[in-house]
Amino acid sequence: MKKTICIAFLILNSSFLIFAEEGMWIPSLLKALNETDMQKLGCKLSADEIYNINKSSLKDGVLQFAGGCTGEMISAEGLFITNHHCGYGQIQAHSSVDHDYLTNGFWAMNKKDELTCPGITVTFIVRIEDVTSKILDGIDNSISETKRDSIIMARGKKIEKESTDGTHYNARVKSFFYGNEFYLFVMETFKDVRMVGAPPESIGKFGGDTDNWMWPRHTGDFSLFRVYADKDNNPADYSPDNVPFKQRYFFPISLKGVQENDFTMVFGFPGRTTEYLPSEAVELIQKVSDPIKVKARTARLAVWEEDMKKSTEVRIKYASKYAGVSNYHKKWAGEIRGLERADGIKVKQEIEKTFMERVSKNPEWSKKYGTILSDFETAYKKLTPYQKVLDYYSETINAIEIIKFANSYRSLIDTKPEELAKKLEAMKAGEKAFFKDYNSGTDKKLFVAMLKIYYENVDKSMHPDFFKTIESKYKGDYEKYAEKIFKKSIFSSEGKVSSLLNGYSADKAKVIKNDPAYILAQSAFGFYGSIGPQYSVLTNEISRLQRDYMYALKVVIPEKKYYPDANSTLRLSYGKVDGYEGRDAVEFNYYTTLDGVIEKEDSTSSEFKVPKKLHDLYEKKEYGQYADKDGKVHVAFIASQHITGGNSGSPVLDASGNLVGVAFDSNWEGVQSDIMYDGSQVRAIILDIRYALFVIDKFAGDTQLVKEMKLVQ
Repeated sequence: MKKTICIAFLILNSSFLIFAEEGMWIPSLLKALNETDMQKLGCKLSADEIYNINKSSLKDGVLQFAGGCTGEMISAEGLFITNHHCGYGQIQAHSSVDHDYLTNGFWAMNKKDELTCPGITVTFIVRIEDVTSKILDGIDNSISETKRDSIIMARGKKIEKESTDGTHYNARVKSFFYGNEFYLFVMETFKDVRMVGAPPESIGKFGGDTDNWMWPRHTGDFSLFRVYADKDNNPADYSPDNVPFKQRYFFPISLKGVQENDFTMVFGFPGRTTEYLPSEAVELIQKVSDPIKVKARTARLAVWEEDMKKSTEVRIKYASKYAGVSNYHKKWAGEIRGLERADGIKVKQEIEKTFMERVSKNPEWSKKYGTILSDFETAYKKLTPYQKVLDYYSETINAIEIIKFANSYRSLIDTKPEELAKKLEAMKAGEKAFFKDYNSGTDKKLFVAMLKIYYENVDKSMHPDFFKTIESKYKGDYEKYAEKIFKKSIFSSEGKVSSLLNGYSADKAKVIKNDPAYILAQSAFGFYGSIGPQYSVLTNEISRLQRDYMYALKVVIPEKKYYPDANSTLRLSYGKVDGYEGRDAVEFNYYTTLDGVIEKEDSTSSEFKVPKKLHDLYEKKEYGQYADKDGKVHVAFIASQHITGGNSGSPVLDASGNLVGVAFDSNWEGVQSDIMYDGSQVRAIILDIRYALFVIDKFAGDTQLVKEMKLVQ
C-alpha cells in the first residue's frame, strides 16, 4: 500500500519537476541557473568558458546557418560543418544533370574550387542582454494587445538601433515566456559563404525518408562550408578578393568518441517549442491540426514521388522541396503517437488541476488567475473550426505552386510607375528561381489532388468561390478544370512569363488580371483574407491568456525550474549519452556503426544504396585513425539532450568542450518533446564526428581539409 501511494505521488509530481536533461537554456544565464547542475553531471567547464563577451568562448564557435540551421567552426580558416540536409538546398542549387552533386557528392580540393552560395548567410552571437525592464516599463493588461505590441515593437527597435550604432553589427530583441521577458541579441552576419564539401546522398541521406526521425540511424548527415570576410576580417558581400574569416574560436575535434553516460552538451538555434500550453491546445494539436497536416502531406508527397521516380530532371528540381515537406510530415505523425503514448492531454490536465487547487486557496491568486483556464476552454472551442479550415487551406490550396506564383504578381500590378523598373528586376529574378525548380505537369497533378482533399474535408460554407465554378461549369471534374488552368495560364510557362516581364508596362496588367490562374489565386487568397480577422481576434485573445498563464505558473508552481520555449535564439542543452526502450521488449543501444550501413544495403532501393568505394573501405577495414577502440567506425550515437528543428547541425560537445558529434535529428518516439518532454524517450540523434572525418579523408580523399582541423585524443 505504501509503495502504491509513493508511485502515485511521483506520477503526480513528475509533471511539475524537470528532468536533468530537459531544457533549452539561455547561455548568458548559465552561471545563475545551470553551472552547478552541469558540473554535477560531469561538465568540466565553467559557465564563463561557455559564454563570455569579454574573451573567446565556446559560443563564438557556433553560428546560425541560412537562418534555419546551426553550424560550428572547425578551423582557423573559416571552415564550418553543418548537416547535409541543412546544406541540401545549396547542393541541389549547384546540381544539374551534368554535375549531379546530389548523387555524386562534391569536394573542393582547394579554396579556388569552392562554390559561392548567393543569398546564404551565417550569423554569430556577439552578446545577449536582458532588456525586460526597458521593454515592459509602465505596460500592464489595461491596454489592448494591439497597443501593447505597438509599444513593445517601438521600444525594441530603439534598443536595437542604440546597441548597434557605429558598428557593423545587427541586433534583435526577442520575446521570451510569451512576452513576460525580453532579451537583446547583438549579432555579426556574414554574406560570403561558399560550399566546400558534401558527401553523395547515398551517405549524406542514407536511409532517406524511411529512416528519417528513426533510431537506429546510419546517415552521414554533414556538409562543409566556409565563411569569407574582407581583408579586415569584417563581413562583406561576395568578392574574389575576400579571405577566409578568422573567428575568435573554433572547436577542437575529439577522436576519442563517447561512452554510455558521458556528459554532452548541444549549442544551437532551436526554432520553436510550446512546452507550457494548456490541455485544450494540446488536444487541438493532437486530434485536429497534426492529423490534417499528415493527411494532406501524405497525398502531396505521393504525387511528387511518382514523377521524381520517372524523371531525373524532376527528381533534382523537387529533391529539396520533397525533403522539407517529408521531414515535418513524419515529425507530426510521430508527435501524434508520442502525445498519445505519454497521455499528454491528461498530463496537462493534472498540472491544471494542481494549479487551480492552489489558486483557489489563495484569495489574491483566485482574483488574478481564477478564470484563466475556463477562458482558455472558451477561446479554443471558438478557435477550433477556424484552425481546421486554415490547416486544410495551408496544406492543400497553398501547397499548389502555380497559385502562389500567380498571386505574387498582384504586387506587380500595384507597383507605382517610378518603382516599376526596380520591381521588374526583382520579378525576373523570382521567375528564374521559380522555374528552376518547377515542373508544370507535376504541379497539375498536385492541383487536382489538393483541391479534392479540401473539398471533401471542409464544410461548403468555408469553400472559396472557385469551387462553385468547378461544380457548375466542370461538373466536379477536377482534371478538366486543371487542364484548362494550366493550358491557358501564362504562369505555367517560363517562356510566357519571361515574355510578359521583358515587355511589361502598366497597360499589360490586364494580361495578369485576366489570367485563369491569377483569378483562381485571388479567389483563394481573398477567402483566406476573409476569415483572417476573426482568426486573429481569437489568437490574440489566446496569446494574452497564454502570457498570463505563463506568468501565473511561475508564481503558483515555483518548485519547477522554468526554461523559455525555443524561438530561434542561441541556446544550450545538456544531458548524457544513453540508449532507451523504444517499445515493449525493444531496447536501443546508444551507437551505430558502419557494419549497420552494410547490413542495411539494398541496391534496389534509392534510400539504401551504398557507394562502391565505401563498401571497399569497409571490406578492407581501411579506417585510419577514425575507428573506435572496438575496431569499428561509429556512425551515430544518441543522447538525452532536449533539441528541436533549428538544432540541425548543432555541435555536440564533450565535458571538455571538444566536438564529438553533429546533431541531425530526434528520435520518432520523442518528437512530442516540442510540447512535452519525456526523459525516458527523448533522444537527440547525433553524427559521430569521426564518421564525418572518415568520409572526408578516406572516402573523398580531401586530406587538406582534415589538416586544417585541430584533432585531439
